[in-house]
Amino acid sequence: MKCPNCQGKNLGRIGNEQYYCWTCCIELSVNKDKIDVHQIEEDGSLSSLNDLFYQSGS
Repeated sequence: MKCPNCQGKNLGRIGNEQYYCWTCCIELSVNKDKIDVHQIEEDGSLSSLNDLFYQSGS
């Protein structure tokens, strides 16, 4: 699996179907055929980056 942001393969598993890209510091969650992409904020919360990677209706 490659990171959808940087195309790197430096991913670490952080949970069941959850990964962290050590290159660009984003979290990925795999749900069936969909990958959810999140940025980790300073307070530890997650902000969705899906709108940057996926267009609606695709």
